[in-house]
Amino acid sequence: MIPLVPLPRPNKAARNVLRRLVQGETPPTAPMNIVQRLAGSPYANPMIQVGKVEESARKSIDFALRLAETMFRYGAGALEVETSIIAVTAAFGLRGIEVDITNQSVIINYARRDGVPITVLRVVRSWTNNYAGLVQVHELVSEIVSGGVAVPEAHQRLDVIIKRPKPFPRWMVAVAEAVFVASVVGVIGGSIFGMIVALLAVLLSSQVARILGKWLVPDFFVTAVSSFIVTMVAVTCFMFHVPLSPSLVVAGGILLMLPSGRLVSAVQDAINGFPVTAAGRFLSAFLTFGAIIGGIAVALVTSTLFGAERLNVAERIAGSQPLILVLPLVALATVAICIAEQTAVRLLLPTMGVALLGYVAYYYGLELGLGDRFAPALAAVIVGVLARVVALRLRSPQLVVAVPSIIFLLVGLSIFRAMFVLTLTPEDSGAGAVGLFNALVVILAVAAGVVLGDNIARPFTRSNGLKDKRRNRRR
Repeated sequence: MIPLVPLPRPNKAARNVLRRLVQGETPPTAPMNIVQRLAGSPYANPMIQVGKVEESARKSIDFALRLAETMFRYGAGALEVETSIIAVTAAFGLRGIEVDITNQSVIINYARRDGVPITVLRVVRSWTNNYAGLVQVHELVSEIVSGGVAVPEAHQRLDVIIKRPKPFPRWMVAVAEAVFVASVVGVIGGSIFGMIVALLAVLLSSQVARILGKWLVPDFFVTAVSSFIVTMVAVTCFMFHVPLSPSLVVAGGILLMLPSGRLVSAVQDAINGFPVTAAGRFLSAFLTFGAIIGGIAVALVTSTLFGAERLNVAERIAGSQPLILVLPLVALATVAICIAEQTAVRLLLPTMGVALLGYVAYYYGLELGLGDRFAPALAAVIVGVLARVVALRLRSPQLVVAVPSIIFLLVGLSIFRAMFVLTLTPEDSGAGAVGLFNALVVILAVAAGVVLGDNIARPFTRSNGLKDKRRNRRR
């Protein structure tokens, strides 16, 4: 008789290793893992509401779309909008949510179990400066995640936020924009008289821009007209031998028009995995640069018709003021830009403190020889860390503190100079191309630094998420 030999038992560990080698852990089209997507965000560990989820699914999705539209309209980034949508829908008990965000549209798909899927689209067609409203939306989402707000109440509270007036009136915003420009002119080395001229030029251009806005003129032409007015004021002062630097006045006057924040947000969206949104913002930003250069070019050509000399408004500007004089101007400029962006009053002083610390890091980085590329990146990392800590303490989004705090890096001026040289001085096209590349490198460094600082600060702010998790378990 042939002896029977028992078959060897299968090695489960070897089979698991082999399966991981030939197959990913999750299929490429599987729904997103909500817990993983919210990890590290202010909305981690949401308290999920149960009961009658399917009946209120459409109302929950409609609220999430209105919430996303409001956040985009108030200036939020794509990652923050996505995490807010996921957090809200998870708190309302919806599973299997898919979110697709582009430059100006949001699509939400909800695949119900044994039911007809629901897909809803919302397009954002208007934007406004309202960081205070963005802070209120952030607080509402935080309360929804903690389980204290139902769907009907959430709709009502969002209506109240949308209809609530902004914290600062229009005349104060106009004055704040002019004060910001005057302060920046002082930071980059302008005289007191140059600061006054820049302030008056911005007041004039802002009033003209407001009138054109009422006539529904596209933003491209509004920006071109505003840059034309600022340049003509500088050229007129130069023709009458007024003791000031026209390039400083032009640089300060167009600083508010430069899409510096939009460029940084575009790079952040690209880093966070939103390439379509980043591409749309990049295109919009470079159109704005084109409008500014067009307005300045028309002003320079017009001035030559009246016998004025051709000015070099794209010359490199290096501030020569001592640090003890620059810091008050940076503080004033930060508060002014916060008022222009309609930031909540309780965030003015904390944002000013973050900006001052970031500027000190930038200043000493240049003094230590870190260069024009690494010093802004170092300052951006510090701003990103401090902005996340301050924002979580004050229950607000990180960008509300970070964006006004990095304005002093003046990333938009470098791209403006490069595009101006590349477009209007063909003999220096090589230098313009190199300058454009260097400017893009600096912008990438600043945006990546803010994102890196935000990620570095997460371990230091994880205690809030642990507290929420323990509280939700007790409930």
